[in-house]
Amino acid sequence: MPSFDIVFKIDMQEVDNAVNQARKEINQRYDFKGTHNEINLEKDCIVILAADDYKLTAVVDILRGKLARRSVSPSCLEFGKKEPASLGAMRQRVTLLQGIDKERGKEIVKAIKESKHKVQAQIMDDQVRVNGKKIDNLQDVIQLLKGKDFGIDLQFINMRS
Repeated sequence: MPSFDIVFKIDMQEVDNAVNQARKEINQRYDFKGTHNEINLEKDCIVILAADDYKLTAVVDILRGKLARRSVSPSCLEFGKKEPASLGAMRQRVTLLQGIDKERGKEIVKAIKESKHKVQAQIMDDQVRVNGKKIDNLQDVIQLLKGKDFGIDLQFINMRS
């Protein structure tokens, strides 16, 4: 039976490359000279440390630009609140979101069922699997979901016939 999976994943290698490019630009920019600014990639978050609030905002803008150039969706970033660090510096955590949570999974399944296509959709951990008898029905579902906004960038993988 033909099927495909709907997922929300990010390429961590692209995120790592973007963080390294942002770090390099921060070290080269004149307005950051003489101040302590850091950007570090941890397992599932990015930690930004900047000399003050203005520089923190500038570092975030640089990071967003680098991620956008590397085709990493901005919807995968969840910005934490700005918190003070030592010596008047500011710190902010940016959590990297992956996987479809249960609520969004239910929204996706509901949208598929309301479309009246002859397919079955089921939530499997952090992804949604769609089965159908005809590939044309599956392709119609993909087009339907691409036209809707669920707040995340959906990827359609593992198309099997």
